Amino acid sequence: MTAILQIVFDALSLGSIYALGALGIALIFGVMRLVNFAHGDYISFCVFAMLVPSTDAMSEMFLGSLPTIVLIPVILLIGAGVSVLSEIIVFRRLRDANPATMMIASFALGFILKHFLLMLFSSRPKSINLWPDLGLPVEILGARLPLLQLIAIGITIIILVALSAFLKRTRFGLEMRAAAENFTMARMLGVKANQVILIAFAISGMLAASIGLILAAQTGTSDIQMGVSVMLVAFIATVIGGLGSLAGAVVAGYLIGAASVLMQVILPLEARPFRDAFVYAAVIACLIWRPQGLFAPKSAKQRV
Repeated sequence: MTAILQIVFDALSLGSIYALGALGIALIFGVMRLVNFAHGDYISFCVFAMLVPSTDAMSEMFLGSLPTIVLIPVILLIGAGVSVLSEIIVFRRLRDANPATMMIASFALGFILKHFLLMLFSSRPKSINLWPDLGLPVEILGARLPLLQLIAIGITIIILVALSAFLKRTRFGLEMRAAAENFTMARMLGVKANQVILIAFAISGMLAASIGLILAAQTGTSDIQMGVSVMLVAFIATVIGGLGSLAGAVVAGYLIGAASVLMQVILPLEARPFRDAFVYAAVIACLIWRPQGLFAPKSAKQRV
């Protein structure tokens, strides 16, 4: 029972990160048909925003030294800010372009953000001392789990519930859902495109910042590439869930997290380095069986 409980919490913890990432990508795709590959670099940017620029492996904390009650809102605002600025400066000018052009622009934006961080911090990973007390284990039904793991799961659930309430019970949320279903019709009915898109980018940026805070606290390091692997898996989760389906992105994120943990447990020791290959093989099988995704929404159709 203890081992099973440990596996369940590990799967929920990893799946929470993937679910948050997939949700951020699905939000933008829903209103713009844009797969924003710069999303992973937003994560890295938010983590490095807590540090003083330095080329040393040990980097001084800047914003990271703020009290937690101040730090979290500041980092969330930084994530929202860099995401909104990218929409205003880059993507707004490309709205009439085809999806491939916007996707290439997102690659270029991520490249710029990555090299901006390289210029300030170099490519060496930096140690970051963020909430070290959260690494202490707590015991639940005989299983010893890091407190941070439980907090990450709880925070993810709170974020998902709050976002669900926002989308279902507020005017801005209803407008975003309408835009995701049929952007052209929503605009004809009075939905302000700029406002809806900016809100979507702001929420997506805050989700990226949340992932950055969780990863920084879990790993104790800040790496310019730390958001790339999350972005890759989150994009896969978005595709499996059905492009544009917010619920599908979340469910698929948890499924991939659970599959990764289970593979780590059940594979023979010599096969564990190839865990990701087995996970991606399962992804390919899923897409062959259901290429439109598990929860393909109406919004997956092209706008007219």
